[in-house]
Amino acid sequence: MTLAPEEKKAPVPDGYVRLTIDGREVDAPKGEILIRTCERLGIIVPRFCDHPLLDPAGACRQCLVEVEMGGRPMPKPQASCTMTVADGMVVKTQHTSPVADKAQQGVMELLLINHPLDCPICDKGGECPLQNQAMTSGRTDSRFVDTKRTFPKPLPISTQVLLDRERCVLCQRCTRFSEEIAGDPFIELLERGAKQQIGVAADKPFQSYFSGNTIQICPVGALTSAAYRFRSRPFDLKSTPGISEFDSSGSAIRVDTRRGTVMRRLAGNDPEVNEEWLDDRSRFAFRYLQSAGRITRPMVRRADGQLAETSWTEALTVAAEGLAAAKPGGIGVLAGGRLTVEDAYAYAKFARVAAGTNDVDFRARPHSAEELDFLAAHVVGTTPDHLSFTALEAAPAVLLVALEPEEEAPIVYLRLRKAARKHGQRVYHLGQWTTPAVERTSLSTGAAAPAAKDNLVPSVPGAEAAVLADLPEHVTAALGEPGAVILVGERAAEVSGLYSAVSALAGRTGAKVGWVPRRAGERGALEAGAAPNLLPGGRSVTDAAARAEIEQAWRVPAGTIPATVGRDTDEILAAAAIGDLAALVVGGLDPNDLADPAAALDGLREVGFLVSLELHTSAVTELADVVLPVAPDAQRAGSYISWEGRRREWAPALDASGVLPDCRVLDTLAVEMDADLFTQTPAAAAGELARLGGVARSGAAPTIEASSPAVPGFGQAVLATWRQLIDASTLSVDEPALAGTARPAVVRVNAATAERLGLTEGEPATVRTERGAITLPVAFADLPDGVVWLPANAENSRVRATLGAGHGDLVGVSA
Repeated sequence: MTLAPEEKKAPVPDGYVRLTIDGREVDAPKGEILIRTCERLGIIVPRFCDHPLLDPAGACRQCLVEVEMGGRPMPKPQASCTMTVADGMVVKTQHTSPVADKAQQGVMELLLINHPLDCPICDKGGECPLQNQAMTSGRTDSRFVDTKRTFPKPLPISTQVLLDRERCVLCQRCTRFSEEIAGDPFIELLERGAKQQIGVAADKPFQSYFSGNTIQICPVGALTSAAYRFRSRPFDLKSTPGISEFDSSGSAIRVDTRRGTVMRRLAGNDPEVNEEWLDDRSRFAFRYLQSAGRITRPMVRRADGQLAETSWTEALTVAAEGLAAAKPGGIGVLAGGRLTVEDAYAYAKFARVAAGTNDVDFRARPHSAEELDFLAAHVVGTTPDHLSFTALEAAPAVLLVALEPEEEAPIVYLRLRKAARKHGQRVYHLGQWTTPAVERTSLSTGAAAPAAKDNLVPSVPGAEAAVLADLPEHVTAALGEPGAVILVGERAAEVSGLYSAVSALAGRTGAKVGWVPRRAGERGALEAGAAPNLLPGGRSVTDAAARAEIEQAWRVPAGTIPATVGRDTDEILAAAAIGDLAALVVGGLDPNDLADPAAALDGLREVGFLVSLELHTSAVTELADVVLPVAPDAQRAGSYISWEGRRREWAPALDASGVLPDCRVLDTLAVEMDADLFTQTPAAAAGELARLGGVARSGAAPTIEASSPAVPGFGQAVLATWRQLIDASTLSVDEPALAGTARPAVVRVNAATAERLGLTEGEPATVRTERGAITLPVAFADLPDGVVWLPANAENSRVRATLGAGHGDLVGVSA
């Protein structure tokens, strides 16, 4: 706080010190870094190495100020980014001290000795702190007349990140981010003295999902993006705030566009959610907006069996007539997990009002009835007051169940690593092997910090529920501490009884429970009622009063909403395959993501009439009778609800003319079927959903008995599998630079299992079922005996589609 003249004699508050900066007296918290105190006064001290989310380094020396202590000046200017405030300190910045001003000019002159003055071609030109501070804190001319140092350029740190070493000012922001925030073997300082430079350690392969952050925080143009390099100037870009569509954290992003094209995406600044960080998929995977497979015109299947582009009028008419004719035989609605809250609400309402069914499900992945009961009891209606990123970071202990955070929720991973590193948080993982996330969230600073091996609670796939019921004593005790958290992922649906075990564990320990799905739209779809057992706001479809309330709000006749729980995704597709459903309306569903892709394709192929609302060509659009293109996030307004329960809104970054959001398409389709949804715009859908409000959660979920794990026989192993962050995702198309940073697809086993099965590390191994086989190199990991791990959706390891198997199933393994 700054003190007014009449307050200067007031006592110093507890925990504060009083100092003077540029003649202004100020009280600052003990331990605060001097440069932060200056910022609170509106005094900007130039700097390069300083970053509020990184530990102080004092590397660049650009932030030098003059300091007096006890009435005596310190012998030389001090770095304000490493010095903490002290009582009675007198500070003079470059604004009031010729000494500080001269020192800063001298540092700038040294930094520019070898820096190439190539601003006209540098990607950073126009938004470069070095440019700005050379003007404000540098000399007007240079005394350097010798030849500047040069390096071969660019040096590829990875396929995505390129390094121009001659531009580097050795601020160490990139190396500190790599070590402190991400914990990745990524980028390091090499050599010493005048030869010091940034580079990659030869014995540490690139394994970073967060490398793009180093590009964003680099204060010069030393680190650049292969995808953005030389594509635009910052002053030619239009910036629009947005939300990442790639995970359930609701990360703030900035979308930079030029002439109707997205040129780059940056991390937004949101201290409550993703701070200033972003994972590489959310940052770089946006080429799908202009990909060759993007659908921009409606299509109708003609008499010759071919899909042909047509007008919106004809496409909607054909779709409405086909659905109306099929309605007596039943219509299933598969919403998918990519939807905004508003679009999910439109699917939920379309199912009940236009199709007259509760056969609607957003879960385009393996799922279970137990999961829906758990979500109704523990998740629907919760808000950040229940469990937020802030509460997660402050938790003394966190248990992750069926959740690999670095792969499935990277911003959650960063918060857990930060809490472990700074606050000694104990992060326990119920899983199969010591993944990089297990190792990097084990670097606690507390005296009782467990090693990585102690943070893994190992389990054979399928036995997780039994392990939760009999956790090690130290883990149970940690979860009993106030504020402890259990985070459960969507993969828990693949293990019978696991959600019940999570509920029981939370009841025994008092820990808070959070559900972290992989897709951005799942939590919002749950709240919007796009589920077979729930109406909007978490109301049960079996509750007569709830149905009457919704019917009155929707202005439809009593009895419009069926009273029985509908079928889930797998049941809907199975019914379609045998003729128990006459039509399907499908949005954003990839059959290869489901538990049995072959069965899903049978349902899509055999159903009488298929309408697909889709952004990109897919297995569904190839079989559809009518394809209705929908708008991507960059061309629509909307919102997601993050895993916290936080609503995350955005506006379109690109011109939205010519494309329609799902809610508008469904509204118009319903009108053609003589039903009114009143979801013409995202704002209308959001407003109606808000007016409906929510209801109290339904209490305890039913208890499901734990399943018994499969027992491998001769030549067999139990399969463990999950998706990696960068894989063969549909929305990662046309991103070769990003794809080049994917972690290698390997078959993981422990040494004993490898010996039993005749496998050799580094050599190929084949994992097979009666459906097919996957062959990959062998890598050793600390998996339980008799367990084999595969990436679920790599280019050469599409587990569900190829093997027809999933987590906990038996597979054959051979060399």
